[in-house]
Amino acid sequence: MSQFQPARLKGKKVLVRVDFNVPLDNDFHITDDNRIRATLPTIQAILDAGGSAILMSHLGRPKGGPEDKYSLRHLVAHLQHLLSNRMGKNIAVEFADDCIGEQAFQKAAGLLPGEVLLLENLRFYPEEEKGDAIFAEKLSKLGDCYVNDAFGTAHRAHASTAVIAQFFAPDQKMFGLLMEGEVSSAEKILHVSEKPFTAIIGGAKVSDKILIIENLLQRATDIIIGGGMAYTFKKAMGGNIGKSLCEEDRLETARQLLEKATAAAVTIHLPEDSVIASEFSAQAETAIALSNQIPEGWMGLDIGPKAQEAFSACILRSKTILWNGPMGVFEMQPFQAGTLSVAKAIAEATRLGAFSLVGGGDSVAAVNQFGFADQVSYVSTGGGALLEYFEGKELPGIAAIRS
Repeated sequence: MSQFQPARLKGKKVLVRVDFNVPLDNDFHITDDNRIRATLPTIQAILDAGGSAILMSHLGRPKGGPEDKYSLRHLVAHLQHLLSNRMGKNIAVEFADDCIGEQAFQKAAGLLPGEVLLLENLRFYPEEEKGDAIFAEKLSKLGDCYVNDAFGTAHRAHASTAVIAQFFAPDQKMFGLLMEGEVSSAEKILHVSEKPFTAIIGGAKVSDKILIIENLLQRATDIIIGGGMAYTFKKAMGGNIGKSLCEEDRLETARQLLEKATAAAVTIHLPEDSVIASEFSAQAETAIALSNQIPEGWMGLDIGPKAQEAFSACILRSKTILWNGPMGVFEMQPFQAGTLSVAKAIAEATRLGAFSLVGGGDSVAAVNQFGFADQVSYVSTGGGALLEYFEGKELPGIAAIRS
């Protein structure tokens, strides 16, 4: 059983894999709590159903053992605040200082319906990332049921994300609400997408996106390519790109992708023009140039006005939209107009009835920064996981629940 069924959780101790891998500043304050907020509906549903929640997660990349800066202890007060606000009553969050230590088992055993326990960082044990079955079995003994609500780690065959599921009966393991939303949105794009289907692929490197582009050639009607990777395509087509980012060893790959697109009757949209700069800096001198006629010593750092207009027109006639990767260096104000124009067009297309999915760290950051997160159909919490899903790979965290 993969479907989330809170009614089955009454009186149960529910072991929930969450993704609380959030950024902290030097004073251990959370600088972006979106991942925690995203899993609150699942936690609340468990508590409302009369179950108790035992939460487990990783944080950062500790080297071979406990490190205070990666302790989940730093998240307890904020999690308690968010849960209490959401549920309209005080929710205490207990903390166990070792995910499989004696304290964890004692606190889990004493947990009452409606109570929450957060375990210490799973990655303080190297067995977590190794997918160690003995470690996974120890974790499994903390709860009666297993809920995976960590889509951001679903592409990892780690102990807590995949291996642990084998220690629960089929009717005692399920996706959480966040995971369900992620999977159903991704499957809607991949398997039941309404045409025209436009995929907007940005970012720096062609090499990072080859597999996703190849897989989308079988599904999309249009693929918009922006960001640094567009210049590898422009050079592959014989253009002059100045000192713009280019993967010289991927020029042939770019040519092959363009040929495959033609054969599949998929339209590839590359930026006709670019905002170019004399150096990689917000203070650099800027100009507009055709993307295949960038002068020596200059670099393309955003799509230009003609590309913005053409890309927006394509997006507005779409019924299904996938956005993964920015159009330029949107973190710098002089080079954010292209990414902003795409965000605006996706929001407008969604208002007109299109289904839109935004995924990947930079695209999600952009849609949040520009204030459009609530104007698209779905914003994914999974960067690498979403990318691998759209590359056509089976994700261990999903397969383990469905098996």
